[in-house]
Amino acid sequence: MKIIKIYLFALLFAIGCGDGKVEKIKPTIESISESVYASGIIKSKDQYLAFPVVSGVIDTIFVKEGDLVKKGTPLISIGNELQKLNKENAQIAAQYFDFGANSGKLNEAKIQIEQAKNRLRNDSILYFRQLSLFESKSSTKFDLEKKDLAYTESKNNLMASQLRFDDLKRQIEFNSSQSKKNLSLSSKIQNDYVLRSEVEGMVYNITKSKGDIVNPQTSLAVLGNSSDFILEMQVDEYDILKIRKDQIVIVSLDSYKGKVFKAKVSKINPYMNERSKTFLVEAEFSEKPEILYPNISFEASIVINTKQNALLIPRIYLLNDSTVMTAQKDKIVIKTGLKDYNKVEILSGIDKNTELIKPIK
Repeated sequence: MKIIKIYLFALLFAIGCGDGKVEKIKPTIESISESVYASGIIKSKDQYLAFPVVSGVIDTIFVKEGDLVKKGTPLISIGNELQKLNKENAQIAAQYFDFGANSGKLNEAKIQIEQAKNRLRNDSILYFRQLSLFESKSSTKFDLEKKDLAYTESKNNLMASQLRFDDLKRQIEFNSSQSKKNLSLSSKIQNDYVLRSEVEGMVYNITKSKGDIVNPQTSLAVLGNSSDFILEMQVDEYDILKIRKDQIVIVSLDSYKGKVFKAKVSKINPYMNERSKTFLVEAEFSEKPEILYPNISFEASIVINTKQNALLIPRIYLLNDSTVMTAQKDKIVIKTGLKDYNKVEILSGIDKNTELIKPIK
């Protein structure tokens, strides 16, 4: 029993005494950068989802994933037999009512006008001749009235011929213009059945297959720029007021372990996502990786302030964010400045010669 008591005493003495050393540090003079944390995904510049404007069945897919396309390149055609028939009917009508195709009718009406003019000219001569005879008492009033009636009918006939010509020309022009517009409209509708690229870039994804039924709410493909990319970051509402355009962003990507890249803030979306309580902030690479793809995830630090020759201590030596403990176990209230993940700037309260110990929290 006595041996056990001696052993326990020795063990407690050893634990209590230890080596008697307490870890001490002094503030260091270094540079520090304060930053805001953000995470997000990479998107291709001009990236968008391609939707059709009509409903139907996918007839042909002209491209494949990874293809480079120009603006206006056909991507997918959607089949619709009724629309094809409507366009054919519009083409037939446009040909039938074409102004040139109906010029013969106008020529015929012109001939009738010329005939009416000749008749009027002849009846005019006969009337004035008869009038002269009547005035010289060489003809009866009845003969004069007959010539006057024929002359009047000729004038009315010329006027009617001219009106018929004008009306026919107007009708032909209207039918020709209307049929061409119907053909143009039908061709535009037919063109809507071919989905075309809105950008010059790459086809990143095709979401449907030939034979699938689609409508204007169905996304068919993902396209975007093949060389320029944008970093879309979610920034907490508590930090958004610190963010400014052109601030430096330090980026680390899961696809490039152990490497960091630089970017700059290019856009701050002023509308907050109510669900996540975050704002969308965009940045563009100033030093970008060799290969990038849309939807790659990343973490970023948006640098909001940088200071050289700052007096720094580790953040774990802070007590309640405003107090430090000296080697003499005195608590000193200090004023802090910039902070990063590991260190904090000391503005007042201690100097570079003050020895500190880690406080017991």
